[in-house]
Amino acid sequence: MKKDSPKRSAAARVTLVEVGLRDGFQMEEKPVPTALKIELVSALVDAGLRRIQAASFVHPQKVPQMADAGELFRRLPEVSGVRYSALVLNPRGLARALAAGVEELEISVSASDAHSRRNAGMGAEKALGQGLAMIREAKTARIVVRGGIQCAFGCVTEGRIAQKRVLAMAEAFLAGGVDQLVLCDTAGMAGPFQVRRMLDRVMPAAGSIPLAVHLHDTRGLGLVNAAAALDSGVTHFDTAAGGMGGCPFVAGAAGNIATEDTAVLMAKMGVETGIDIAKVAGVTERLEAFFGKRFPARNRKETFQPEVKKIRSTKSEIRNGSTGSPP
Repeated sequence: MKKDSPKRSAAARVTLVEVGLRDGFQMEEKPVPTALKIELVSALVDAGLRRIQAASFVHPQKVPQMADAGELFRRLPEVSGVRYSALVLNPRGLARALAAGVEELEISVSASDAHSRRNAGMGAEKALGQGLAMIREAKTARIVVRGGIQCAFGCVTEGRIAQKRVLAMAEAFLAGGVDQLVLCDTAGMAGPFQVRRMLDRVMPAAGSIPLAVHLHDTRGLGLVNAAAALDSGVTHFDTAAGGMGGCPFVAGAAGNIATEDTAVLMAKMGVETGIDIAKVAGVTERLEAFFGKRFPARNRKETFQPEVKKIRSTKSEIRNGSTGSPP
């Protein structure tokens, strides 16, 4: 009996949203000078990143690494086609972001009540109401808004989060006028089947509003989950150079899926990202030298260059309809 061909995404190209400067740096104790942040942004732009989340406007005593968010946004290089965003969690952060001239914001709320109380200082229901009010204010100011749902796939305290709760939050964000919806695996608890089931529920509700996933690699399933999301039709993926990141309010949470590793995965699947993998790996090396530690990205500048030719060859085979291995 003939087997059905595996389902594949129709997407020929996806967008990687670099979040390392925000999600990654918030986990590091060594202060990163503003000038170095700007240099790293320029290097990431040179590597092909066109969507960069550069900072969060949060309390500087809680996250000292983000204390220079306003200054950073005022000094970011203007490059055609490049969009910078910031994360805000409360009205004070929103006001600071607007004052700094930020044109794209992520307003993020947790689906976990326990996580919300630790991260935002209030329960999930109250935080959602506050988030919706912030979205209205941002849209009135003509700001592009990403609506983020944290812990969409589980919480270390509450366990699995009910799909209906995530769907209700997504519908509230969509009704509020977000320009993009982001499902966040904050604790890194998701598996590929769970990702597909969640997307099967949320994507029909999103309609023409693009959906992104924000995946952490706590259990080593980050790239597997990215492939599942791609197969479900997702075309926007949050990533971090080197696999930096985590969450200060989630015990044991690992970093985001690495930008260079995700670019390699997509290339192997015949999907364009526009990313120069060697240049991203170079940024990771620079970060490792600065912090004096090794980040978890697997594709290294000194080892993967010969692999780039293989990737290009594989993409050609995929486009020509041949994916078989040579004898």
